[in-house]
Amino acid sequence: MTVQSITSLGGTASHIKVGKVGHGLMMMTWTPNPTADEVAFEAIKAGVDSMPPGVKMLVNSAEFYSPSFGPANLELLSRFYEKYPDYAERTFLSVKGGTQPGGATPDASPENLRRSVTAINAALRGTKRLDLFECARVDTHYSVEHMVGVLAGLVKEGLFDHIGMSECSAASLRKGNAVHPIAAVEIEVNAWSMEPETKNVLKTAEELGIAVVAYAPLGRGFLTGELKKPEDIPEGDMRRNFVRFRNPEYFQHNLALVDKLKEIAEAKGVTPARLCIAFVASLGDKVIPLPGSSNAKRTAENAHSADTKLTKEELDAIWHIIDSYEVKGDRYFGVGSEAAHLWG
Repeated sequence: MTVQSITSLGGTASHIKVGKVGHGLMMMTWTPNPTADEVAFEAIKAGVDSMPPGVKMLVNSAEFYSPSFGPANLELLSRFYEKYPDYAERTFLSVKGGTQPGGATPDASPENLRRSVTAINAALRGTKRLDLFECARVDTHYSVEHMVGVLAGLVKEGLFDHIGMSECSAASLRKGNAVHPIAAVEIEVNAWSMEPETKNVLKTAEELGIAVVAYAPLGRGFLTGELKKPEDIPEGDMRRNFVRFRNPEYFQHNLALVDKLKEIAEAKGVTPARLCIAFVASLGDKVIPLPGSSNAKRTAENAHSADTKLTKEELDAIWHIIDSYEVKGDRYFGVGSEAAHLWG
């Protein structure tokens, strides 16, 4: 069974058709217990195999997706493509980089951007073309125009094909796109993180014809209703660092939001996960929810979730919940957006 909902990317990648739902690979390796290759491979294949002929699945990785901020995720991908070479052309690979080696601090110096792109290609070992590179965060030490200009030069050298941006403001997205067409912008979009700037980026991207890769559409699993208390999160899981998950008071308060969404999902006859992905997909023709899963069955279910069409009444009900519910805790560490380099 193939998905029905497809879209295209933006900018220089506007001719590329992808499924309306992508696949985030972060938690396959950014964990004390990485997913076994055979399990991860089946999960990736399940998503790709759901695509219609000629349509790619967007898969999202990063140079630093491991507890040591190393290239474990890319190395996993290189082993996947080595074992299943036919899948290289069936996926559109977006990779984040542009941070200091061994850490998450943004560094948009020309030397580090070249280093980052070169390191990503080295980790892939020629098994897959780097389709899109994006700086994970905006480095405030350099202008956006500088950052995109450097990346445009690397594109001309043939090191990768398309430029993306991540966790940037709408103003920065506009500035970057004026230097070189931006194919996609990656931001968090879900029912408990609908910040004013989220809406600004969505609106600007639609105006400029840029795809929005919407990460954490399930609120890092919280919106599925499967987590009942902070202790349900495994030891060593990165979510234990985030204030919404680690603070018991916030956790319990925010469960009421989940319960309200579950009511709509039950009335619709779908899971909360499918409802949340369908909602994010409804926010624009080029909005691509990016759930992550290491389970093949769940990855296939996620890929089909955008095929669920929500009525105006259902969308109005979801927006009423979002607009009337005060979520406790910020998206990351509880100390403001600057610490996580958000909306650069």
